[in-house]
Amino acid sequence: MMSEDQAVAAQADLEDSTEPLASELEQVLAERDELRDKFMRALADAENARKRADRDRREAEMYGSTRLARDLLPVHDNLSRALQAIPEDSRAASSALIEGVELTLRELSNVMARHGMTTISPAAGDMFDPQLHQAMFEAPMPGTKAGEIIQVMTEGFMLHDRLLRPAQVGVSSTTG
Repeated sequence: MMSEDQAVAAQADLEDSTEPLASELEQVLAERDELRDKFMRALADAENARKRADRDRREAEMYGSTRLARDLLPVHDNLSRALQAIPEDSRAASSALIEGVELTLRELSNVMARHGMTTISPAAGDMFDPQLHQAMFEAPMPGTKAGEIIQVMTEGFMLHDRLLRPAQVGVSSTTG
């Protein structure tokens, strides 16, 4: 059997030999926790990158044609002005030409609508909305309230939910 002194000495030797193991275990556990943290962060970064890529792809699909859409607006405006400029007495003689311009304008409008463009068509009497309209002038107009649209110069356009071009309007400055 072991004497008490031998048992104490053996216990001390055992504690001395387990100290490096305990220290190494703590080090390994700390390294594991650090690697787990890095892994979780990398996983979260990858998920965020995937979501950002999806959002960017959707925005590119919806709004990638913004420059082309803006370039088509003057064509739409000019076709509309051409139809408005035809005098009433010339309409019968130019009916084929008018019909061709109307069909072209209608087709252009259909193409624009297929690609998410919608028209902002304010009317005289509507209230001015700075989110959708651009005031080109302000004038007192009897029988109107301040902020009421009194004239529409050009229609505005939206591309999906974004303003492409505000409608250009004249606004009443009459107070009371």
